[in-house]
Amino acid sequence: MTLIETTGTHHIRLTVTDIARSRDFYHDVLGFPIAAESPGSPDDPAVRTDPYQLFGGVVFQANGMLLGLRPVAPATDRFDSHRVGLDHLSFTVPARDDLVGAAARLAEAGIEHGEIIEMSDFGIAILSFSDPDGIHLELTAPL
Repeated sequence: MTLIETTGTHHIRLTVTDIARSRDFYHDVLGFPIAAESPGSPDDPAVRTDPYQLFGGVVFQANGMLLGLRPVAPATDRFDSHRVGLDHLSFTVPARDDLVGAAARLAEAGIEHGEIIEMSDFGIAILSFSDPDGIHLELTAPL
């Protein structure tokens, strides 16, 4: 028997440096629709600490899960996957061909990305890239 029974992932929130830049990236590049957006400015300390104002951030509907952005990091801060916490976040796409199309669209948008890697032992192929704060993202397709 487990101590806590969970039924799925409800949401993930990422800390970002620039809400406008990150909002555009997750909306325009990944196509996530906005579920809720703070009515206040993240420059207002009262907004940045208020969960009812989403800490000055935005929440996206990300394929059955909520993905929030919280703009509280200093402008000079950058993501580091070698520190305790998040290593990367992966989103599923239907097929390997979708990775090929995504790589082309990322390149057209000037977004650096890795090569498509087939991990046959796991039955998946992956395409890695990063958001504007350097948070490692990945697209995963079944093989």
